[in-house]
Amino acid sequence: MTVWSSLKLGSAITKCLSSRKTDALKSSALVPTRDMSGHHLMSIKETRWQWTKFKDLVHYYVLVGVIPLTLLITGVNVFIGPAKLAPIPEGYRPAHWEYYQHPITRWMARYIYPSPQQQYEKYLHTLYEEDEKFKVRMVANKINEMMKDRSDYKSFYYRPISANHHRIAKESMDRRESEGFN
Repeated sequence: MTVWSSLKLGSAITKCLSSRKTDALKSSALVPTRDMSGHHLMSIKETRWQWTKFKDLVHYYVLVGVIPLTLLITGVNVFIGPAKLAPIPEGYRPAHWEYYQHPITRWMARYIYPSPQQQYEKYLHTLYEEDEKFKVRMVANKINEMMKDRSDYKSFYYRPISANHHRIAKESMDRRESEGFN
């Protein structure tokens, strides 16, 4: 191999000298190269890592999620089937999930979603809380209007002074007056 490389190098040098170009060795066409492993060049191209990672994740989630869910849904539809309408016996009050026809929907209504009664009570609680906030805002607005009408000072800026602090301040003022500092 080294013989062929040296012959290639020698031919490049003779071409350079015969054409009498001094900068010919600087060009990439006449630079001597060593072509190893069957003269294959490594081409530079953009990475495909993101595409490969995306395909791996799609295959993973299909295997982990879609296939088992498909098998579960098929099994439920084949072996259990939809509910049949029947008259309600005397004294029996059906639960909220018994009104759904498909078994998977019944299971989700029973174990995952809240009952309609629970949703209604949450809605009523939200209305009650908003009504209480509205009442507090109305009282605060009425207080502000009355303070504005009467030119009263704002009571929420008032900070009570403890009696102990007042006593100490009065004693120091009395002492200053008795000493003649006014």
